[in-house]
Amino acid sequence: MLDQVSNRLHKQNKAFLDEDFLLQSEFAQILYHDYAKNLPIIDYHCHLSPKDIAENRQFNNLSEIWLAGDHYKWRAMRTLGVDEKYITGKDSTDKEKFLKWAKTVPYTLRNPLYHWTHLELKRYFDIDTLLTSDTADSIYEKASTLLQTPHYSVQGLLERMNVETVCSTDDPIDSLEFHVKAKKEGVNTHLFPAFRPDKSYAVENPEDYLEYLQKLQDVSGIEIQSYDDLLLALENRIDFFHRHGGRLSDHGLEKLYYYNLGKYDIQKLFKKLQSQEALGQDEIDYFKFETLLHLSRMYHAKGWTQQFHLGALRNTNERMLRILGPDTGFDSIGDFSQAEAIAGFLNLLDGTDQLAKTILYNLNPADNEVMATMIGNFNDGSIKGKVQFGSGWWFLDQKDGMEKQMNALSNMGLLSCFVGMLTDSRSFLSFPRHEYFRRTLCNLLGNDVTNGELPADEKWLGKIVSDICYYNAKNYFQFEQ
Repeated sequence: MLDQVSNRLHKQNKAFLDEDFLLQSEFAQILYHDYAKNLPIIDYHCHLSPKDIAENRQFNNLSEIWLAGDHYKWRAMRTLGVDEKYITGKDSTDKEKFLKWAKTVPYTLRNPLYHWTHLELKRYFDIDTLLTSDTADSIYEKASTLLQTPHYSVQGLLERMNVETVCSTDDPIDSLEFHVKAKKEGVNTHLFPAFRPDKSYAVENPEDYLEYLQKLQDVSGIEIQSYDDLLLALENRIDFFHRHGGRLSDHGLEKLYYYNLGKYDIQKLFKKLQSQEALGQDEIDYFKFETLLHLSRMYHAKGWTQQFHLGALRNTNERMLRILGPDTGFDSIGDFSQAEAIAGFLNLLDGTDQLAKTILYNLNPADNEVMATMIGNFNDGSIKGKVQFGSGWWFLDQKDGMEKQMNALSNMGLLSCFVGMLTDSRSFLSFPRHEYFRRTLCNLLGNDVTNGELPADEKWLGKIVSDICYYNAKNYFQFEQ
């Protein structure tokens, strides 16, 4: 009797990661396979290395490309009790680190890491075997051997995933030499810089800030002796990025800031910084506000898109920050108040018709409806989807987070105008996240058709899916090819 029950359950269960993974209806399967699957990828925000792309880096093994810098995996390993030496330590080998990750993977069930891990093994290396301690050696050897072949160089991996465009994340002082090199050598995947000027208003530590200004002065050729000089130097770098194909900026913030202009004399605040005098918290926030305002007007003048990533509570573990530094897996969702300042900031720009195309990302899912309604306040009919509610980001770029973001956008805005997914990743093996998003989108719409909540209009829904997965972004950003 038990054998009969087991056989019956086996027949009822779908195979893990089969061709219809995440696609729960026939209509969802049609939408994905016929309208989404084969579209190119525009990854308009990531942290990939332009140097690795331009120089067509060849990774030595699976750990080197898969584990280095991946704080998603690091957090899971720490939770399971893996010693830090096997995570970020320098006294363990790449193989030893991989074996610890392989041991961790079976315990990540229902975490997106479980899906991502096996999708990446399957899509890049044609490995269908589940990663466990028992299979780790064979998987490591097969993938590492492939990574040392020409088709598995960085450029080969990008082509394998049909990546048309990548936008890196670059400081204003960056020379963009590798973007130049990639273009000169005709790399098939288009590589563009995105302007990330967070350090230009990071005035919490005056000494560090002045060191940064010296670097900005050197690359811009503008002597920075006043706040106006700072703006001139930043405008100089925006012009430089624009000449090299840059059409986006990006800002990592806890929240946007809004004040009545002139609450503080910005020139005096700058002079205090020059004297290495610490600013008060309100003065710091005001400095960020006014600098962001000036930058946003510059973006508008260039026809750029500005991105605001909001809501991360960073570097919460001071002990580990001292030991390992930032971006090592000790950040979380913050619960900052967002709505009033976003509305005030965007309204100030809109009031003089200087609001650039804007994408708002939130890390706190409690703010989904805030963001979904906020964008409607500033869409003025001049550009399709001018102000966007960005895709599920960081802790939210998984099935549940993406569904909640798209449901909020659908209910309170127009999902059809959405510019879709990005990886926000440092790994060249992360592009199946676009597939994961596309399957989730198609399943969402397919279930609505099955439930009679949408008409079974394959061509129209197929067009909407294709737009969200590719064409909306292509038309929105207007990258020079």
